Amino acid sequence: MMLKTLSRLSWKMVLAGVMAVSLTACGSGSGTPQASEGSSKTPSASKYPEKPIIVVAPSGAGGGWDKTARSIVKVLGENKMIGQSMTVENKPGGGGTVFMAEYATKDVKNNYKLFVSSPPILINNLKKEGNSAFGYKDTTPLAQLTKDYGAIVVSADSKFQDMKSVIDALKADPAKVTIAGGSAPGSMDHLVAVLPAFKSGIDPKQVKYVSYDGGGEAMTALLGKNADVIATDASSVGEYLKAGKIRVLAIASPERLGGLLKDVPTLKEQGIDAEFNIWRGIFGPKEMSPDALAYWDAKLKELNDSEAWNKELQANTWEKDYKNSSDFKAFLDQQESLIKEMLTALDMAK
Repeated sequence: MMLKTLSRLSWKMVLAGVMAVSLTACGSGSGTPQASEGSSKTPSASKYPEKPIIVVAPSGAGGGWDKTARSIVKVLGENKMIGQSMTVENKPGGGGTVFMAEYATKDVKNNYKLFVSSPPILINNLKKEGNSAFGYKDTTPLAQLTKDYGAIVVSADSKFQDMKSVIDALKADPAKVTIAGGSAPGSMDHLVAVLPAFKSGIDPKQVKYVSYDGGGEAMTALLGKNADVIATDASSVGEYLKAGKIRVLAIASPERLGGLLKDVPTLKEQGIDAEFNIWRGIFGPKEMSPDALAYWDAKLKELNDSEAWNKELQANTWEKDYKNSSDFKAFLDQQESLIKEMLTALDMAK
């Protein structure tokens, strides 16, 4: 009887020892702390971040990427959500392709450089002309934060009063209508520009599209009479609309938006069956460390849930559409298939 009792005690001691070793191994290993699955808390042993953080807008000032990057930095900084300073850098060129080529090769492990992007990170990697060898799979998606919609805009004194007048002019002679955008041919603004024409039976390849580095430059071209129409994102037109410098002819949303754009009809209302959702998110390097990823998963959730961020969304006419790192990655996998299908239909896929 005593032997059996001792035997049982021995097994319990062995089992307890194995569990202790297992727990110690989980907490040590390479020295990089791991967040438990489903946990949104930053591992307490992590010292990240230990120096200032850069958030890159891969475009010029004034466009959607620039405004998104500055809003993220503003809310995180002003509300003391992080212990390090953050700055925004503009890296224009090729609708984001120039920045991606550098980031995906030189900043593979740089936990201190993040960037914002939207559908162009998919489009640029999938299109035929002027494409990028790098896409979202060369990054670590951190979070989707907002969604926006494409907008068709003209100057306040434009002869075009609605989408029908633009479509009629394109049908008569597409070479006589210059449509500009803040991204390269085959990229997001280009797709927004040609989508109404494509859905109206016009060969999208015949549409005269001129690209600029960012929505701000495209707007300058419109106001300077160097373009007849621009395709841009709805959230970037507010200040120009309030100043009476432009008219927004249509929004590529499922229903009308609120605020300054409440009186602008959708493409569907004008007989054009088309929508264009411009999601926006933030990304890190492909080989981001687990502790840095856990940190941003928690901080960006905190940002999304804050009252200050909700006010920023309202001020920019953005709609909240939050996805954490895991969900954002799954969403991008789906979006890649949809974008490829759309580019193929426009004969723009590589």
